[in-house]
Amino acid sequence: MTQVDFASQEFLTNPYPSYARLREAGPVHRVQGPMGVEIWLVTRYEEARAALADDRLAKSLAHAPQWMRDQQLVSGEDEGVAGRNMLDTDPPDHTRMRRLVAKAFTRRRIDRLRPRIEQITGELLDGMARQREVDLIAALAFPLPITVICELLGVRLEDRDDFREWTRMMLTAPLTEEGAAQRERARRIREQYLATLIARARARVDRAIDPDDQPDLISALVVAADERDQLSERELLGMVQLLLIAGHETTVNLIGNGMLALLTHPDQLRLLRDEPDLLAGAIEELLRYDGPVERATPHFATEDVELGGVTIPKGSAVLVGLAAADRDPAHTPGAEELDITRADRGHLAFGHGIHYCLGAPLARLEGQVAIGGLLRRFPELALGCAPEELRWRPGGPVGILRGLEALPVRL
Repeated sequence: MTQVDFASQEFLTNPYPSYARLREAGPVHRVQGPMGVEIWLVTRYEEARAALADDRLAKSLAHAPQWMRDQQLVSGEDEGVAGRNMLDTDPPDHTRMRRLVAKAFTRRRIDRLRPRIEQITGELLDGMARQREVDLIAALAFPLPITVICELLGVRLEDRDDFREWTRMMLTAPLTEEGAAQRERARRIREQYLATLIARARARVDRAIDPDDQPDLISALVVAADERDQLSERELLGMVQLLLIAGHETTVNLIGNGMLALLTHPDQLRLLRDEPDLLAGAIEELLRYDGPVERATPHFATEDVELGGVTIPKGSAVLVGLAAADRDPAHTPGAEELDITRADRGHLAFGHGIHYCLGAPLARLEGQVAIGGLLRRFPELALGCAPEELRWRPGGPVGILRGLEALPVRL
């Protein structure tokens, strides 16, 4: 078994040297995972992309190993942190759920959000301008996406801080009795709140209107879900929970990690300021270089699976290292360097295959508006502390997310 201390502060701060050593040693490794149990980790790009599209590596929590149930990562109903949703299911259930959500969460709905995203960003930047130094996470990276997803779903804006706290509690590793109790308490509170929202939406919704024209995403999901009872109540609740969590946590990290990468690479920061037309490509490079999701949510081997010359036994839990794969020099020459002019080579920051992130267009849009607005408004923006003083948040029980606790900057 390969030894990697996933829980160490050194790894949490900078996992990339460890990932590089693992890639050099081989594409797939049996490791002691973040929860202290055996897990398989995929670290090279070719094998990671293949694993994400391999239907023998299931996502359904019905295949989860016993240790995930013992650690309360999976409930008796085969539900995870966000309830029953398309991220933790396989076809045909996944196909049905994703098709219904796609009818509500359309590209047209996202494109209509641009003026509002620009307005929210402008207001947040105005607030920042009254200070000399701010925490960029608290001032922009968190309030922008949580405001957008709350408005999109029809959640009251005054409840956004509660949602952040509930999400933090849900992502607490249940290694202690207190941690397990925190997760369960957060789950109950959030489910009760969202069930009430869904009930209110169902009472007022106009079913004669197409899902894409409904006033908010919960109403759109209710209309889509009620067509021939295509979503159960648990599935509808799970989908709303997933959209709420994924709809802000990943974008917080995209903005925070992306700005840190630029601030610690002044040549790239200067280039982007001088050539703002590079912004769309720069976002893709920032996603590749230090993306918001470090490892994909677990897959489960439903049979012995050979991957990169390594046999993963049936019943194993598998983590695909998105961050490790996106720095694989065999796929991306000079992968350890940040280069915002790099041609897009198909990074895995949003996954691959049938579980590719449905919210990727919204995250990209928010990232472009936020980072572009920052650079225009504050041309002298600089890091407000030494990089080694920054603290990174634990990414959940199996280390899915990668993001900063705070990012001090001087304006």
